[in-house]
Amino acid sequence: MTKHNVFLLSLGCSKNTVDSERLMAQAEASGIRFTESADEADTIIINTCGFIADAKEESISETLAAVGRKTEGRVSRIYVMGCLPELYRRELKEELPEVDAFFGTRELPEILAALGAEFNEGLYDRRSMLTPAHYSYLKIAEGCNRTCSFCSIPIIRGRYKSQPPEQLLREAGLLREKGVKELNLIAQDISLYGYDLAGKSLLNDLLLRLSDIGFDWLRLLYAYPVNFPLEVIRTMRERENVCNYLDLPLQHCNDRILKSMNRGIDRKGTERLIGSIRDLNPEIRLRTTMIVGYPGETRAEFEELLEFVETVQFDRLGCFAYCHEEHAPAYALDDNVSPEEKEERVAELMELQESIAAGKNRVFEGRVVKVLIDSIEGDIAIGRTEYDAPEVDNECLLETGGFDIQPGMFCTAAIDESSAYELQGRILQTLH
Repeated sequence: MTKHNVFLLSLGCSKNTVDSERLMAQAEASGIRFTESADEADTIIINTCGFIADAKEESISETLAAVGRKTEGRVSRIYVMGCLPELYRRELKEELPEVDAFFGTRELPEILAALGAEFNEGLYDRRSMLTPAHYSYLKIAEGCNRTCSFCSIPIIRGRYKSQPPEQLLREAGLLREKGVKELNLIAQDISLYGYDLAGKSLLNDLLLRLSDIGFDWLRLLYAYPVNFPLEVIRTMRERENVCNYLDLPLQHCNDRILKSMNRGIDRKGTERLIGSIRDLNPEIRLRTTMIVGYPGETRAEFEELLEFVETVQFDRLGCFAYCHEEHAPAYALDDNVSPEEKEERVAELMELQESIAAGKNRVFEGRVVKVLIDSIEGDIAIGRTEYDAPEVDNECLLETGGFDIQPGMFCTAAIDESSAYELQGRILQTLH
């Protein structure tokens, strides 16, 4: 089979990004070349997202654009992989006969074979990075054992499977050799890491061993509130290169809704957990995600959520309007909150969070902080503190002041002004 020039479009979350990077490394080892744009390619691969309606629509839209290219004779092959085929393979085959093949989330050898490449188990640790060179993601587990009513991820990704620690340490070591300074630990649920391997949490042990490799920053993303191992918060406080940051998606606070969502925790349990985390590490910044407009959510239950967010004062918060996902258990419920009401509730919650975030950021005014630079625009360097994850959190906009600063460098900066989602200031010193 002839080798192709391939354009890979990776949509959706950072977990998808890791899958795409793994595919690229394997394919490149077999001599396949990946192009910067679809115009240079004869084969297009789209790694799809199927989590919420907007993501599905984007995946379909990009697939249709690729089909248009094929119809015009500009590409010869189209492969669609990832979450969408896991949910809708039969329908996609019927609706999009122009696509040469569909592959699910666990079919890496099969898609490589379609490209004329071979899967090599010995190359599993290797990835061709799609992120900027200075930060990357380490997917410590695949799948999910939780049965949250609003979520189809267990169907898409299968049962929870922790990656062996030794494999993760090899993979992390290779990323460090490439110059990665910030490593973000991800999974559908990092809290459960190790239970399927050792019958207990191995997250703290893994974090300590990764800390020893020499990354400047290690960050914890997507921790489920049940079974969360609090010892990692002590490690966070004690290890300078473990960021004082935790992404802890809570989804709601009302007991009835949490029970219907099958979250395994109630409001009091949630408040105890947050209190324990903040007691163990007063410096921590907490990010969470909420869902509004869940089936049956009353105005009073939504107002309880507003009061909860006002009381807890999350440092970072994102919000989704509930999506009635046909492959999720909650599809059996009556989706009785109107789309307009859902969007109004999202706006109301985010307006509240904006005022909280503005207050949180004001405390940085007049302080000196360490910043990792992500990009340069003119004489402004754009970066993040340890309290901000890539692509989703606050940015620091810094006057370079004549310093020769490049993406991937650290600096110290004086913060002069702030807004809800930005810090503004000037670079005082470059670090490395």
